[in-house]
Amino acid sequence: MDMVLAKTDMAIASRYADLVTDAELRAKIFERICAEWALTRRHLLAILEQDELLADNRQLSQSLQLRSPYMDPLNHLQVELLKRYREGDTSPRLATGIHITINGIASGLRNSG
Repeated sequence: MDMVLAKTDMAIASRYADLVTDAELRAKIFERICAEWALTRRHLLAILEQDELLADNRQLSQSLQLRSPYMDPLNHLQVELLKRYREGDTSPRLATGIHITINGIASGLRNSG
């Protein structure tokens, strides 16, 4: 759980949430996700008696920090590509771009994402 929470980025998640066109629904669900994430993080840190995520796994923490400059642009690109797809662009190049970002993000996270 420590690793999973450390791999999450709520700022990036908010970009994906912005894809939901119904503002009221988006706010309602995303606020709940953020609250649950914060609650889970707080309780996990209490259970582990740590002040920060991955406090006992510096190697993984550093690895995640090193990957971030590569992962963030992939996420932003994926959001833009998904937005275009939802707006009706079903071109093969767009589909390929979406698939490449899915694979890139999964590879960068070193799991299915």
